[in-house]
Amino acid sequence: MDLQFHGANCLTATYKGSRIVIDDNLADLGAKSITKADDVALFTGKATDGTARLTFSSPGEYEVSDISVIGIPARAHMDEEKTQNATMLKLVAGDLTILITGHVYPELDEHQLEAIGMVDVMVVPVGGNGYTLDPAGALKLIKDIEPKMIVPTHYADKSLKYEVPQQELSATLKELGMEPKEKVTKLKLKHGDIDDAMHLIVIEKA
Repeated sequence: MDLQFHGANCLTATYKGSRIVIDDNLADLGAKSITKADDVALFTGKATDGTARLTFSSPGEYEVSDISVIGIPARAHMDEEKTQNATMLKLVAGDLTILITGHVYPELDEHQLEAIGMVDVMVVPVGGNGYTLDPAGALKLIKDIEPKMIVPTHYADKSLKYEVPQQELSATLKELGMEPKEKVTKLKLKHGDIDDAMHLIVIEKA
């Protein structure tokens, strides 16, 4: 599976010739949507695009282009307690498991952690400032979930008009106490190539 990053929380996952677009709300942030008519669109929050041939934005289990997608209900970062308006997305492709957390509140219960299970790659926002996870919240999720690889998203980007200014990536990494193992323009994932030692990868914006 190949992962590319397009700014904010938006990624594309390409697998066996099919493309899944995740959290493409770029048009709401002053940029251009990347979703095409033959894509499958997944959202961790409210769906904002109707271009794709299939769109999923709620908890449940789906099969998408040989990928199993499990939507796990969660409290959104700005939700009141005991509400669950966010959906964490667990993508399983062969032996590879990817978790897209979205803008969740960093307190997961045993049922959520059990549904998440073992994770190879966790994609997590880090921009903070009350809008989404800050480094402390992201670090709590990292410790609770223990992914092998961490991919940060939703940090400062001059080309996007965020509702709330986001922290610079360099500042969030310093607070996380983590140095990127590498920076890539496209993350090519194979289960056998992922080290057991936890590390962080920065996917540069496409």
